[in-house]
Amino acid sequence: MKCIINGRIVLKDKVVDNCAIIFSDKIEKIVSDSEINTADYEIIDAKGRLVAPGLIDMHIHGYLGADASDGDADGIRKMAEGIIKNGVTAWCPTTMTVSKQEIETAFESVREVKNSGEYYGSRILGVNSEGPFINESKKGAQAGEHILKPDADFIKKHSDIVKLFTVAPEVDGALECIEKVSNETDVLISMGHSDAIFEQALAGVEKGVRHTTHLFNAMSALSHRSPGVTGAGLSDGRVSTELIADTFHVNKGLFGLVYKLKGDKLCLITDCIRAGGMEDGDYTLGGQPVHKEGIKCLMPDGTIAGSVLRLNEAVKNLYENTDLEIYEAVNCASLNIAKALGEDKEIGSLEIGKRADIIIADEKFNVYTTILGGEIRYKGE
Repeated sequence: MKCIINGRIVLKDKVVDNCAIIFSDKIEKIVSDSEINTADYEIIDAKGRLVAPGLIDMHIHGYLGADASDGDADGIRKMAEGIIKNGVTAWCPTTMTVSKQEIETAFESVREVKNSGEYYGSRILGVNSEGPFINESKKGAQAGEHILKPDADFIKKHSDIVKLFTVAPEVDGALECIEKVSNETDVLISMGHSDAIFEQALAGVEKGVRHTTHLFNAMSALSHRSPGVTGAGLSDGRVSTELIADTFHVNKGLFGLVYKLKGDKLCLITDCIRAGGMEDGDYTLGGQPVHKEGIKCLMPDGTIAGSVLRLNEAVKNLYENTDLEIYEAVNCASLNIAKALGEDKEIGSLEIGKRADIIIADEKFNVYTTILGGEIRYKGE
C-alpha cells in the first residue's frame, strides 16, 4: 500500500494538517502522522502541498487538438491522458449539436474507449450530450441546422453511455421528453441553450430537470420582472448549476454570489474546446471556425465558443475571487459534481472506502501529482 505524508489534506468539510492518507485502490485510512511507520508503505511526500480529491469535469468538449464530436477513439484517449495532468480523474466527454449520425458516432467512440479500459488517463463516466434539443435563438456556438425536436427515445437508446444531456424546456416536445427520460432512465437532465421564461423553466424542473448548463451563458437572463432560466437555476434548490469560472464567461465578481445561492449544487466546468492546451490561433468547434486568443475563444461574428480553461485553474479562480475556504472551492470541482451525477458513493471526496483518486497541488492549485484508483498517473516536477 501507499501512503501520502507531509500534506494538507483537503476533506469535504475542512483541511487537516499533520495527517497521512493510506491507500490501495481505495482510501484505507486517514491517520495522524505519528501513527505511520514509513517502512510499511510506499511513501509519497506531498512536501507541504494540498492533498485533494481528484477533480471531475462533467462538461468538456475537447483538449490538445481533439474533440469528442470528432468520433475518434484515439482523440478521446488523447484528451483523457491530457486532462489527468490538470488533476482531472473523471470526466464526461461532451458532444455538440452536430448531425445525428455524427453524434451517434461520437457516442460509439466514447463507448469503445470507456468499455475497453485501455487508456491511461482520466476515467470516463459517460457522455454529456449538449444538444441537439436546444432553442435556435440561444444556440450560441452550436450549429442551428442540426437542432432537433427533443426525443426521449434517442436518449434512452444511448442511456448506457449518456450521463447527462441538455434540453431547452420551452421547445415543442421538451416537457414530454424530460418526463419520459426522468421516469425511465438515470440520465441527468440539464436545461440550457434556452430562451424559456421563468415559468417554463420551472415547468421543466417539475418534469425532471435537475441541472443547468453553463449558468448565465446561452440562456434567458435574470431580471427583476423576468427571471428566466438563469433565475430558475439560481433559485430552485433541486437544480445544480454549472459555472465556467474563467473570469471571461462570467464576471468574477459574481462567483461568490452564485456560491451563496447554490452552495453544494455549484459545479465548476471548463467547457473546454480542442484549442485547450494549444497555442493561440484558428480552430473549430462543431465544424464551425473559432479563433483562440488568450482565454477567449470567439467565432468570426464574435459569439463566444467554449473556453480553454483547465479545471484546476477554475478552482483557483473561484478560491481567489471569493471568501470560500479551499475545501469549498475544491468541492465545486469534485464532490458537488459527483453528487449531481450520482457518483458520490465512489468518488468526489477523500473518505475511507472511496476510490483513491487523489491529487497533490500547491496553493495556486498547480497540480504536481495525480493518482487514479491508487496508481500514479501523472507526476510533474
